[in-house]
Amino acid sequence: MRGVSIIFISHALEEALEISDRITVMRDGEVVASDVTSAFDRDKIVRAMVGRSLSKALYRKHSSGAARPPREKVLSVQNLSGLGNVVRNTSFTVYAGQITGMFGLVGSGRTETAKIIAGIIKRNFFNGGEVRLRNRRIRYRVPRSAVKDGIVYVTEDRKAEGFFETMSIAENLHMGVLAAGLERSAVVSMAEMKELAAEWTKKLGVRTIDSNARMIELSGGNQQRVVIAKSLIQKPQVVIFDEPTRGVDVGAIAEIHELINRLADEGLPVVVISSYLPEILNISDRILVCRAGRVVEEFSPEEATEEKIMFAAVH
Repeated sequence: MRGVSIIFISHALEEALEISDRITVMRDGEVVASDVTSAFDRDKIVRAMVGRSLSKALYRKHSSGAARPPREKVLSVQNLSGLGNVVRNTSFTVYAGQITGMFGLVGSGRTETAKIIAGIIKRNFFNGGEVRLRNRRIRYRVPRSAVKDGIVYVTEDRKAEGFFETMSIAENLHMGVLAAGLERSAVVSMAEMKELAAEWTKKLGVRTIDSNARMIELSGGNQQRVVIAKSLIQKPQVVIFDEPTRGVDVGAIAEIHELINRLADEGLPVVVISSYLPEILNISDRILVCRAGRVVEEFSPEEATEEKIMFAAVH
């Protein structure tokens, strides 16, 4: 005990409740609550952060109350292997109108599997397995080809891979149009770009002064909304979300979950990769567990528990 004062800034509520002596909550640049830690619980902090309770909405089953049944098979992966053996002979299927949750510890190969499918990293040339999109064999050398076929990957690291921080919201969203080959003219219309940005910032609830704001000026939650909007602009047939709520506030988590559920309700096949078990358990219609580069177990939401999923992930 050296008497050093420590200020710990975090969105990790459980961690803040565990290690702090006092908690101060700020919203819109003002202190809205401050007291000893014992005066708080998770719901009280959330209510102070967003101005309302999200305890029932944050990590709950989707509105239908039951797992969505699978529709047609959209994506089929058989014996997929990547360079360096991070992904090794993994197989699984993704269905329309369902959220397929993928859980795994660091090094399990979950992210690399998604990146191979999306053409971001290479699979083994001779024995890399097979990927089929609506029963058509696919193999992408670059992500652009995957995007044109309707496979979009929403990165786990938005700051490094998700946007251009010194460009505006409108310019970043237009990059999604260009990547998908949807631009009809060789000359970019600034009016059309701004109109598109206004439409999508409204759809996803991006909170900003205007679409000319630079990405670096936005909060983590609003940056994530723009990254997701940039992907949805590309008119996807399959959406892969990698850690979609990492580093965002609790209000944004609820809104992103609502969006993901809405996409599945509309019939899209959705894959959600997450290292946070409550998220996987509450948003998934089926749960795949990755270990040592392979999908090793599948659970229905009814049979899945944190203990069963973690046991599969480590043993």
